[in-house]
Amino acid sequence: MGRPFAWEAVYPPGLDWGAPIETGTVGELLARSAAEYGPRTAIRYRDTAIAYAELQAMARRVAGALLALPAARNGIALLIGNTAFHPVVTFGAALAGIRVTQLSPIDAPRTIFHKLHDSGARVLVTLAHEGLLKLAAALQGQGLVEALVVGDDAHWGAGPPSAPVPAGAMRLEDWLSAPEAAALPEVRPEDIMLLQYTGGTTGLPKGAMLTHGNLTAACAQYGLWGGGRGPDAVKRHRRVICVLPLFHIYAFTVDMLMSIKRGDEMLLHARFDTDAVLRDIEERKATDMCGVPTMWIALANHPRIDEADLSSLHTAASGGAALPVEVAARFERITSKRISGGWGMTETAPAGTSQPNWDGAPLRRGSIGVPLPGIEMRVVSLDEPGRVLPPGETGEIAIRGPNVFKGYWNRPEETARAFAEGFFLTGDIGRMEADGFFFLTDRKKDMILSGGFNVYPRVIEEAIHEHPDVVECAVIGIPDEYRGQAAKAFVSLKPGAVPFTLEGLRVFLADRLGKHELPAALEIRDELPRTPVGKLAKLVLIEEERGRSAAA
Repeated sequence: MGRPFAWEAVYPPGLDWGAPIETGTVGELLARSAAEYGPRTAIRYRDTAIAYAELQAMARRVAGALLALPAARNGIALLIGNTAFHPVVTFGAALAGIRVTQLSPIDAPRTIFHKLHDSGARVLVTLAHEGLLKLAAALQGQGLVEALVVGDDAHWGAGPPSAPVPAGAMRLEDWLSAPEAAALPEVRPEDIMLLQYTGGTTGLPKGAMLTHGNLTAACAQYGLWGGGRGPDAVKRHRRVICVLPLFHIYAFTVDMLMSIKRGDEMLLHARFDTDAVLRDIEERKATDMCGVPTMWIALANHPRIDEADLSSLHTAASGGAALPVEVAARFERITSKRISGGWGMTETAPAGTSQPNWDGAPLRRGSIGVPLPGIEMRVVSLDEPGRVLPPGETGEIAIRGPNVFKGYWNRPEETARAFAEGFFLTGDIGRMEADGFFFLTDRKKDMILSGGFNVYPRVIEEAIHEHPDVVECAVIGIPDEYRGQAAKAFVSLKPGAVPFTLEGLRVFLADRLGKHELPAALEIRDELPRTPVGKLAKLVLIEEERGRSAAA
């Protein structure tokens, strides 16, 4: 592959794909912003507004407490949801050169046990919440926690009642009032900053090793794409709604790190609530929001969406999962706001592609966009990852760039298998068109092999989303005696809609799909299961079907 790449022709004047990608450390990122934006509000959470200078001071105090704690030398683990404690502790660990492992509070206990054991972290930071403290006690009982640190979220203002802090636990609030670290260690861009666990659909989750350089490179790439279009680019002050969980890489980088890097005001919420989001836009004049498809579906169906004043909203972006074309079009029809999208992975920190979103930019419905500056992507054969496929052919998407992770923690063999000729093999199936736009078909592991044909669930889902009564749908493969596998659709409907039959759905889809793609089974539910970040939880549906097959 040589320059110019096909996608460079899409770039606007002033944006150079080959622009230098600035890397550094996460601690430096905060320090620079604190120096430049000192009194400006960095984070607004509950009743508290935290200025940049204050955030830097708190992070230095946390760094000092961590450096004085011998058990923290092997890293710390965060078992917290969205709270102002999260960025404070994260930046404190970054300044101290201490590795952070993120744990999802909504994961199954055995998954959390595995992640904590595998990471080697023995300092657990959590909240004074009854469920979290019960889980922390179980982790301590397994000998996985040497030091327990508990923060009371009431420190930031009114909220749900707190549980009593266990005896022997350290108080996170004490760390915030401790002396700042007198001296900080040297931290290098190549040092691991974050162990972000991923995978698990077919096995135990793996820890993706993301370095300070990976994370700051991703910020630089997003920054070039969003505002680096030459000397005339206007820097705007953003108020960024953060409702995605910070323990997910998308929110960690795009909402938190990018907001701090740019000097934005982050409107942090403990959870997603459509009324709260509309209040942020109408009353606080929020300008930016990143969400997952289910959030945009909920907003598009809000009873007040037609009358809401969304004029301040400048950027609406979707990530974490593929946004169905019909959902994006429906939101745009209702609100006159275009949802921009893109693609990325935990292993890419998560920079990858983005849809052009400036005035006059080409629109490719269903595309994940084009690679960001400094990122190379190609499509390779499913059987021969060293063989690059020409435009228009479907294969596995491969990527390389300074944002791509260092490898999987304690898994050298799996790391070696994940790369070919320096490119990370993503496991995503798709194609690149001649103009450089990429399209995703599905995950390699989700592909259904039906009667010798490759059937891609996302293609079926896109078609089902065109049905006027459908709110959400998910398609998985189920055993079929004749075909080997067949597609089953799980669907939720709009209130008051009359449920349709499988035959009725197949009639609707007849001119939208091939015969081999038509669902062989249908299940209508009031709602579909979700992951902790709000994506549809196909794994839950797959496990349910396996249980049914075993029982049969």
